[in-house]
Amino acid sequence: MTIAALSKKIRDYYAHNGRSLPWRNKPTPYEVVVSEMMLQQTQVTRVAHKFNPFLKKFPNFAALAKAPTIEVLREWQGLGYNRRGLNLQRLAKIVTEKYGGKLPKTYEELAELPGIGPNTAGSILAFAFNIPRAFIETNIRSVYIHFFFPETERAFGRKACKKISDDQLTPFIKKSLDLKNPREWYYALMDYGSNLKRTLPNPSRRSVHHIRQQKFEGSNRQLRSYILRFVMEKPSGRSVAEIGRKFSGTAAGSRYNTKQIDKNIADLTKEGFLMKDKISRKISIR
Repeated sequence: MTIAALSKKIRDYYAHNGRSLPWRNKPTPYEVVVSEMMLQQTQVTRVAHKFNPFLKKFPNFAALAKAPTIEVLREWQGLGYNRRGLNLQRLAKIVTEKYGGKLPKTYEELAELPGIGPNTAGSILAFAFNIPRAFIETNIRSVYIHFFFPETERAFGRKACKKISDDQLTPFIKKSLDLKNPREWYYALMDYGSNLKRTLPNPSRRSVHHIRQQKFEGSNRQLRSYILRFVMEKPSGRSVAEIGRKFSGTAAGSRYNTKQIDKNIADLTKEGFLMKDKISRKISIR
């Protein structure tokens, strides 16, 4: 597969099958950041359902920055990892206070913001400002593995199959990058990659970076989400004993011990989700 052939194939597919997603309709930089944070490890269909209600509640960086954390976490319900919602609000506060409400346009400044790693910084540059920057996410990874490393597809499942690293894919991504309109090129790549994963065994599983999602039911992640939700239901706060009684039983068929509960309360407090009132000793959302 040549770069020219790849470009034609991807663009032809996108011309007839491009997805209509709410964050692609002339997005503001704020809308790009919200969508990119939401899309980290969350299905597109779920994000599409939550995106517009979130924007209605928090229409810009300033509104999100000054909102009560409990309201942000409530709107984040259903999007997985609450830490990403908290990071998004922290990011909004920095953009509001340090950058006057305007998202910075340099890779270095973006990469320093909470929850923004190298790849998300690259995607924000492309989608918010149409600035070309090579980056990789799961659908893009699938495209380049499928077309440029077909031998791993034929050998997949055998012990001799050597998995592919992002460092091996990056030269191909850079060579094929549209320098004039990277935004649309990346939209097309992602849509083609999404289609590959629907019609073939997921090519990204042949990547050394592929991580199988651990089962949520009965996991520590589930307990964390239960505790947060339980505390959010009562803005005045819950006592540690009250939280313990709630989850040391059989919550959703899973039994948690006091040590697990206390550790998660301590972790959630340290991470900035919860706080303890010195007088009442109750735990509430920070």
